[in-house]
Amino acid sequence: MHGPVWLGRLSYTPVSMGVLRTGTETGPPSDEAVGPGSTRSPWPASRRRWIEVAAFVLAAAALFAVYLRLSRTVPENSDEANVLLVASDLLHGNLLLHGWYLTDVSFYTTEVPQYALLELFFGVHPDTAHIAAAMTYTLVVVLAVLLARGGFTSRAAVIRGLIAAGIILAPQLGPGVTALILTIGHIGTAVPVLLIFLLLDRAPERWWVPVLAGLGLAWALVADQLVLIVAIVPLAVVCALRVLEAAVRERSLSRAFATRRYDLSLIVAAAAAAALAWVAERVLRALGGYITAPVPFTFNFQHIWMSLHSLWAVPQIFGADYRGLAGGPYYTALLHMVSLLLVGLALLLLARRFFSGAALVDQVLGVAIVLNLALFVLTSAGSEGPHEIAVVAPFGAALAARMLAGPRAAGARVPGLLARRARAVAYGAGVVVLAGYLGGLAHNVAQPASPPAFARVASWLQAHHLRYGLGGYWESGIVTVQTGGQVKVRALLKPTLRPDLWLAKPAWYDPGTQQANFVVLSSTPGFENNWEPRALVSRYFGRPAHVYNFGPYTVMVWDRNILSDVPR
Repeated sequence: MHGPVWLGRLSYTPVSMGVLRTGTETGPPSDEAVGPGSTRSPWPASRRRWIEVAAFVLAAAALFAVYLRLSRTVPENSDEANVLLVASDLLHGNLLLHGWYLTDVSFYTTEVPQYALLELFFGVHPDTAHIAAAMTYTLVVVLAVLLARGGFTSRAAVIRGLIAAGIILAPQLGPGVTALILTIGHIGTAVPVLLIFLLLDRAPERWWVPVLAGLGLAWALVADQLVLIVAIVPLAVVCALRVLEAAVRERSLSRAFATRRYDLSLIVAAAAAAALAWVAERVLRALGGYITAPVPFTFNFQHIWMSLHSLWAVPQIFGADYRGLAGGPYYTALLHMVSLLLVGLALLLLARRFFSGAALVDQVLGVAIVLNLALFVLTSAGSEGPHEIAVVAPFGAALAARMLAGPRAAGARVPGLLARRARAVAYGAGVVVLAGYLGGLAHNVAQPASPPAFARVASWLQAHHLRYGLGGYWESGIVTVQTGGQVKVRALLKPTLRPDLWLAKPAWYDPGTQQANFVVLSSTPGFENNWEPRALVSRYFGRPAHVYNFGPYTVMVWDRNILSDVPR
């Protein structure tokens, strides 16, 4: 059914979300009151749209400033620093990143060009990573709110936007800020995926939508293999289920194919995206481009129950980690339990309405969340930290808004007085919770910036004119970037002292072109701080000419090029 259908004095036009557009029989449906709970605006539609655009731009600018401040509460590390080096090499003409060994996530079509663009303005500097992180999370929040709105305007849009924004507005200090803002990883993947979901939600069912969606998914998949789990497979599975549901309802597979051509085209688009990304990666490899590490996750069904403790990462990404507060108010963690409950309730409602009113994007969001959590629990991904499920936060926020303030929620048949009282209670509770979130956010923004990681050793090496050396991964890239490349520290694997080719180039360890004469050791406890393979250093490099100790650091200096002694 493609045109408006008139039923007495009520008309409706089918749109992507199944929202009814009401009007009178004397004219076309009005676009001034779309969705339940909407009210007719006193301003013309064009003026209201410009006001909304201006409000979004101002809100995005304010959010960027807030998230930049939050990002700086966490010290940058060698992950971000090495991506800065990758992007710098790209800017200097190495477009295919020849000679680079990247991680299992290449970032080639997402964060690398983003970092390169920012380096044009801010240079290869640690703070550039914070600017990129704030930019990414601002986009995530804005896109999640836009996706949450669906086709709604006026009051319904405000309610949906507030629900989505409230859930992800205030990341928790410590693990929340680290996973959602600073850590370069899967949160950046949410930006192109949310854009694709917006396309599927807002665009008409035309042939060019699957084409654009397929190209976008392929583009994102080249950067991050997680796109397969959180976008491509969910889209294909949901569309296949929609076709099967139609076949059962129509009792004819051929009729279902005829009525579900759009869903079939999206299945083809998802498959084509996976194929295109596979071809693109092999073409890049054949042309001498970068090399990615294999995905390290392995399935282990025998220890599933032992892996369930990793699910505490879910409260961490939703700001409800009351056990690991990093200076934030305790009450904010408890208040964020509301966000967690809302997302859980939305998943339950989606399961109930999956084949009876849920929109395509609702279904895809729900399946994506479940698959990402399953990957986290059933594989070794759970040991990597909450950033592996970072996309669950914006996906869950958008889904909660769409399910809890959608057509069915607003159109429930309850007595008028009871409905008004229920809405008043809900609005009041929402205002209190949102005020608590904003209070927690204000507290977090007021916290001092974290001192730069390894700044002491970086300044010491620079002051002593030591220019090229070796050390652990976490001491390497960040020292290189902090000193503007005046001191270069290259990473070695702790168990073997072989070159650590993780966001690195083998050319860095070539004794014919490079000369290294020092090793940095760190005795500070912690995963990202301790690097003391003294026995192996003595075994491969022999007795140093000088040994310097300051604080938790030891710098061993030789009078020769020790790169020739690095085991291969």
